[in-house]
Amino acid sequence: MNHSADTLKILLVQARDTADMEAQEQRCFVDRCRLPLSSFVPVNVVRDPLPLPLLRSVDAVMIGGAGEYSAYKNYPWMSGVLDFVRAAANQTYPVFGTCWGHQVIARALGGEVRPDPQRAEFGCGAIQLTPAGKKDPLFSSFPELFQANMGHQDRVTQLPPDAIELAFNEGQRNQAFRIADLPIYGTQFHSELDAQTMQERLLSYRGHYDNELGGEDRFREILESLRPTTEVDHLMFDFLRMFVRRSG
Repeated sequence: MNHSADTLKILLVQARDTADMEAQEQRCFVDRCRLPLSSFVPVNVVRDPLPLPLLRSVDAVMIGGAGEYSAYKNYPWMSGVLDFVRAAANQTYPVFGTCWGHQVIARALGGEVRPDPQRAEFGCGAIQLTPAGKKDPLFSSFPELFQANMGHQDRVTQLPPDAIELAFNEGQRNQAFRIADLPIYGTQFHSELDAQTMQERLLSYRGHYDNELGGEDRFREILESLRPTTEVDHLMFDFLRMFVRRSG
């Protein structure tokens, strides 16, 4: 594919109940991908269908987070999302999923996702590359240990059969993966969020994670843990640059 930034079209799959977080997520992808909002085709699957023919009108698919929804559960619209991911994989489209999107990709392609509130992760923490991650074209410029923002209670407990684990941390495996020989990536950490936007997200969804976030003191510690995530800042831009070629 060969496009200018003006003609590039990215399908952004969202699952949001609130207009403010739906718009915030779009801004975050705009910033991280370094593209204008006009380059994105947002579809909120909670509200709108995700027809398979839509693939023919976009150059790549990105799947965001979902504060109110679990990738483990079967909502009325979930089977359509999973079918869409499978269709994108079958047609070798570039696909990038972050947090909920990471879990959705894993589930769609034969992996397993499970709720695990006892091992929920919130705030900024260290992520380590696997040997495969160090050699991966997208992650090879990263240091072996890097910082990333996290906010989840579900996790990928088993990767799809053709997936390669790229990163992990002390608490959980499968922090990032790629489907072998395909431009399909998932990151459990929030590749679309910096410290400020992660704080906004945590404040907005605090009520959904009361047990995991703890009391006021613990919540304040989580907010204060947020730090710049230098390497992750350019990850989605690099993904597009690497797998969706642009001219100009």
